Amino acid sequence: MVSPNEETLIYGTKVSTVFPGTLSGQDINQEPTNMDLAMKLHYLRGIYYFNSQAMRGLTTMDIKEPMFTWFNHFYTTSGRLRLAESGRPYIKCNDCGVRFIEAHCTKTLEEWLEIKDEEALEKLLVPHHVIGPELALSPLCVFAGQTHTENLGLGLLTMFSCGGVSVGLSWAHILGDAFSAADFMKGWGHAMAAQQPAQPFKPAQTNTKPKTSPSPPTPTHDPLSTKQVGQVGDHWVYPNSCKMEAFSFNLTAPQITHLQSKLCGPLGTKQIPVFETICAIIWKLIAQTRNGPEPKVVTICKNDSGPRKNGILGNGQVIKTVEAGFSILEVQPKELVELLINRAVDDRPKIEDAVERDNGLSDLVVYGANLTFVDLEGADLYGLEFNGQKPTYVGYKVDGVGEEGLVLVLPGPKDEGKNGNGRKVVTLIMPENQVAELKSELKREFSIA
Repeated sequence: MVSPNEETLIYGTKVSTVFPGTLSGQDINQEPTNMDLAMKLHYLRGIYYFNSQAMRGLTTMDIKEPMFTWFNHFYTTSGRLRLAESGRPYIKCNDCGVRFIEAHCTKTLEEWLEIKDEEALEKLLVPHHVIGPELALSPLCVFAGQTHTENLGLGLLTMFSCGGVSVGLSWAHILGDAFSAADFMKGWGHAMAAQQPAQPFKPAQTNTKPKTSPSPPTPTHDPLSTKQVGQVGDHWVYPNSCKMEAFSFNLTAPQITHLQSKLCGPLGTKQIPVFETICAIIWKLIAQTRNGPEPKVVTICKNDSGPRKNGILGNGQVIKTVEAGFSILEVQPKELVELLINRAVDDRPKIEDAVERDNGLSDLVVYGANLTFVDLEGADLYGLEFNGQKPTYVGYKVDGVGEEGLVLVLPGPKDEGKNGNGRKVVTLIMPENQVAELKSELKREFSIA
C-alpha cells in the first residue's frame, strides 16, 4: 500500500483565475430559493479520473480556454454572496471568477488508486473550501482552494506521471444539488467540444433583485428531515459533535441481482428497485451495529422526475421521510423495502416553510439529520468528456453531514453494464466510531465491502 505524503506526491503547483468571457451585467443578482438555503451548510466534493487516452494531444490551454465560454452559461458560480437588508443571503453575479490550479503527481494513476486511505486521496486532489468567515470574499464553486494556506497544492487538474489526470470539484450546495453539479461539469466538456450556444445564458428578470422581506408564513409542523443547529454566522460550517469518516464499496450487477433475490424476489409484479434494496440492507445493518437508539426515521433524496431547465442550477431533488412504527431489528429487509416504496412522505413543503418563517436566516442540516439515503443514479456523473472519452471513475462525497450519517448510491462507469444495471458505487459517511463494525458486517453478511 502506498502511504500518501503531500510533499512527495504533489508538486509543480500553478495558480490562476478564470472568469466568464462575457460580463454578466450590472446589478445582476440571483436569489437562492428556500430549498437552496436549507442546504447551505452542505458541500459536494467530486473527483473525476481520466486515463492518458482522454488527454492525448490536449494542452493546458486546450482545457482552460473553453472555461471562459463555460462560465458564460453558469456565471452564478463565479459570483459572491451578499446579505440583503433583511439578512437573507443572495448571490451577487459580479464575475469574481474561480481559481484554476494545475499540479503534478509523481505517481501513475494506477499507483495512485492503490492508496487505500480514501480521506488522504480526497485531501490531496479535491479542494475542501467552505464559505466564510468573510462571506463576501468566499467563492461558491472552487476548483482549487485550501482550508489552510499550506494546502495550496490541492488542485483542480492533477496530472499523473502516466499522462492521466484527475479533476477535483468543491461545490457549495446552496448552488444546487448533485444533479446540478453534474450538469455543470458536463457543460465544461461541451464547451471544449464547441457545443455551447453562442449567446451566454441570462437569468430571468425576477432574479435581478434580492428579496428583502418574506411572505407571511403558513403555520406548519417542523420538517422531520432537518435538524436546527446553532447560528453559524458568516462561517458556514456545521459544528458536528463527532468526527465523520467516509468509505466506499462497489456492487456489481450479479451482486445486486443476488441481493434482490435474497431479500424477497419480485415485489408484486415489479422487480425490487436497486436503490431501495441497498437502502433496506444498510438501514438494517446500521440498526444492528449502532450503539444507541435505532434509526426509525430515515430521509431519502432522489432526482425530481420533472424536467430541469437547461442551464438553471438549483436544489430540485425530492426529499422524503420514512418513519417506521416498529423495531428495525425485528423485521426483514423486505418490510423495509415496502416501507421505503409505499410510505415515503414529501418533506419539501415543510422545509420551505421552516426557512421562510425565519426569512432564510435559520441554519439547518438535511444530510445526516436522520440516516439519509441519496440516489444519484439519475445524475449524469460521467457526462464530462475530454477528447470524447468519459472518466474511468467518478466519486462524490459530502461535507457537513450530521451525526446520523449519509449513504450515497452512485452509478458506476457506463461501460460496466447496460440499461443502468451495471456496477453501483455506495459511499457511506458515518461517525468514525461506527465504521469498523459496519465494514465488518457488510463483508460478513453480503461480501460487498
